[in-house]
Amino acid sequence: MRRRDVLGLAGAFAVAGTAAGRRAVAQEKKALKASDVHPEGYPTVQAVENMGKKLEEATGGRLSIQMYASMQLGGEKEVIEQAQVGAIQFARVSVGTLGPVIDDLNVLNMPFLFRDTAHMNKVVDGPIGQELLDKVSNNQAANLVGLCWMDAGARSFYDTKRPIKTISDLKGLKIRVIGNPIFVDMANALGANGVAMGYDQVFSALQTGVIDGAENNPPSFVFDNHYQVAKYYTLTQHLIVPEMLVFSRASWDQLSADDQGLIKKFSRDTQLDARELWNKTEAEAIQRMKTAGIEIIPVADKKPFQDAVKPVWDKYGAKFADLIKRIQAVS
Repeated sequence: MRRRDVLGLAGAFAVAGTAAGRRAVAQEKKALKASDVHPEGYPTVQAVENMGKKLEEATGGRLSIQMYASMQLGGEKEVIEQAQVGAIQFARVSVGTLGPVIDDLNVLNMPFLFRDTAHMNKVVDGPIGQELLDKVSNNQAANLVGLCWMDAGARSFYDTKRPIKTISDLKGLKIRVIGNPIFVDMANALGANGVAMGYDQVFSALQTGVIDGAENNPPSFVFDNHYQVAKYYTLTQHLIVPEMLVFSRASWDQLSADDQGLIKKFSRDTQLDARELWNKTEAEAIQRMKTAGIEIIPVADKKPFQDAVKPVWDKYGAKFADLIKRIQAVS
């Protein structure tokens, strides 16, 4: 072949090789989908987005996280199902919603289990927390990987009808709870009518009177605008239910061991990052509640509430007896 033809052919191969290389790099880049029912700026949303930046930097842009906030992909039950089939990778969900999927987690859904949020943090930061994350990862039917815990504060009752100053004030109120039998039974034991309902339906249900109230933490009450309808917030703090960041098992198994290790490493950082963001946001939410004229009702004596939920403990607590003792022993 003439030199000119050889050089031309070599150039053609070089161009083709460069194009193929670009295509290969482009194909390697992957945006991992993440879902959260809360809006942009909410602590859990921000923490996962921060994790995405770390992941992108560590992999030179090969892996990133694409967040779908504000229930864009549905409520928590729906996004768990999407993660189970690999349609999304990350789902930030309440342990209340995960309980019906992985029964071992229901121990954390018992009312008045923790003394306060500091007690809950010590439990999830320690060996018990890791054991429960492993329960998720090792549950083949669940098809999920437990990555880390996220704070969700203490849950209290709020409603549109009247201030709840004593347990008798709950009587007859239609109160939305997470779709978990423990919570329905808890609301009923307290004298209310427990209504299991997806979180994405709560605001309109409060507006239209389908429900009289719900129960959640201050940031959720404020960020998702429930405070615009419900004007009474009672500090029962009957549940301190942590949240969890889970990953699709189907997608996890397609990652390299190195990428899995990176995600686990950054998940540990995210647990602490989310807590710092949570503490700041919770204080801001309470201030916004006060500014908006929400009547915040303290509960001086929680014993009547605690006594009332004894049937819930009798029904669900026995199988977790040993673990409950360990949790209560954490100081």
